[in-house]
This record gives sequence, C-alpha cells and structure tokens, in this order.
Amino acid sequence: MKISNSLFMTAGHVPSAARARRVMAAAMTCFCAAVVALVFYSSPGAVFASSANSGDPVRGKELFEKRCGGCHSLDADKEGPRLHTVYGRKAGSIPTFKYSGALKSAQFTWDAVSLDRWLTDTESVLPDNNMDFHVPKADERADIIEFLRVSSGK
Repeated sequence: MKISNSLFMTAGHVPSAARARRVMAAAMTCFCAAVVALVFYSSPGAVFASSANSGDPVRGKELFEKRCGGCHSLDADKEGPRLHTVYGRKAGSIPTFKYSGALKSAQFTWDAVSLDRWLTDTESVLPDNNMDFHVPKADERADIIEFLRVSSGK
C-alpha cells in the first residue's frame, strides 16, 4: 500500500523534513491528548468526580438512614464508627472505635472518590476490613456521599 505525501504538500511543493516532523508532532500531540481525555472521562473515579456535586443530600440522608443506619450513625459509634465528620477525615482515626487492623493502618483520607470506591467494593480498597457491605447503584452512592459531605460541614 502506497501512502500519499499530499498531507505534507503545499502549493505543489514538498516541504522540508523539519516541517514534516512538526506536522507529525502536532498530529501525535492531538492524538495523545484525545487518548488521555478518553481514559480520564471513562474511568469510574473520573465519572464520579464529574458528578460529585450532583448528589442529593436530602435523598442521601434517607438512603443513609435506610441502608447505613443499622451499623452507623452520625454522632455515636455503633457496629461501625460514627460518620458525622467522615468526609475529610483520615481513615481509621476515631479513637473510641475498634477498627480492623487494615483500617487502623490505612493511609488515606475520606473524600468523594475514596468513599465512592469504598461503597462500591470495600475489599478492593482495603482487604481484610470488617465491613461487608456495598451500594451498587452509582446515583445512590453519590447521594449518600453528598449527605456525608454536607454533614461533615464541607
């Protein structure tokens, strides 16, 4: 298959090799930017991050009470730790709660992305934790996380 050089021709002249390299470099830069954008916008964290402020805290409160309230409350430790200031807090840091070894040694802070990953699949975030629960629907996770963010004063 013969490839035409017409892309590099202007006014019937074949440009210099330097110009051809500049054109190819620009084309590759555009291609790379498109690939990066595609990867960014198709990753779960990015999708959630773009919709992070779309969560409904009122619906999130209802979902929290229904789905999470059996083990958690905002102001008191239960089977799970209190979650009043969870958003922005270091994982495993409530001194009055007995965390699993995995959560005690965790080195991350709870934010929209980490909470979304946690509520999707706790084991993928931190193996050997004591929470065997997940919220499969992305819109429900977003609502619960927005409720926790607002409840944390963030």
